[in-house]
Amino acid sequence: MNRQPTAPRIEGLVLVLILIAVAGFAGAASFTHVKDWTLANSPTGTGAWFGWANAVISELVPIACLLTIRRRRRAGASIGYPLFLLIAAAGLSLSAQLAVAKPGISGWLLSAVPALAFMALVKLVLAPAPAPEQPTTPPATPVEPIRVQVAEQVTTEPAPPAAITPTPAVDPEPVTAPAPEPVDVPTHLLPMARFAAVQHEQATGQPITPAELADRLDVTPPVAGQLLVTIGGGAR
Repeated sequence: MNRQPTAPRIEGLVLVLILIAVAGFAGAASFTHVKDWTLANSPTGTGAWFGWANAVISELVPIACLLTIRRRRRAGASIGYPLFLLIAAAGLSLSAQLAVAKPGISGWLLSAVPALAFMALVKLVLAPAPAPEQPTTPPATPVEPIRVQVAEQVTTEPAPPAAITPTPAVDPEPVTAPAPEPVDVPTHLLPMARFAAVQHEQATGQPITPAELADRLDVTPPVAGQLLVTIGGGAR
């Protein structure tokens, strides 16, 4: 059974009971001192209620000031005025305690103990409790990754020899001489070509060549050759 949550609850209950007991007795003593001091310094015939009114004011105003100071601190506001009222009310209460005490240090101290104890316990209860310390874990330091350089082993394999495809031998194409273009034989030159061929053969004893015939007839050699073929008198 986990008793951890029960312990603070019991402690808080005991603290409240102590505060109630001290507040009851200290309040009764302090209120009585303030009432007696008020009536002793008031005109004759003043009612007792006036003394209790001063007692309530002087003892409860400090509590209200402590609550206001606590609330303003949470809101971040100024606490000057509540603090001034707290000091003034506490001074009034202590003045009443010391006024009714016997002259002397012991009398003043014993008379002021109830008021001082009451205000001290009120301050103790109303003070904010310190927040429990949370276990702070240090921020995790980022771990840098370990980089391992691995030398890449490259195995160079010899490239397979390229397949040699035999190139088929290409037979050279036979060079064919262009066929001679047909030459038109002018028929009006046939008699002149025949006469020139006969005359040349009688004079030289040799048949006339196409070049010679072409020179005599003033034609091209192909035309002269064709003329010789036609008349049958060309060179053999």
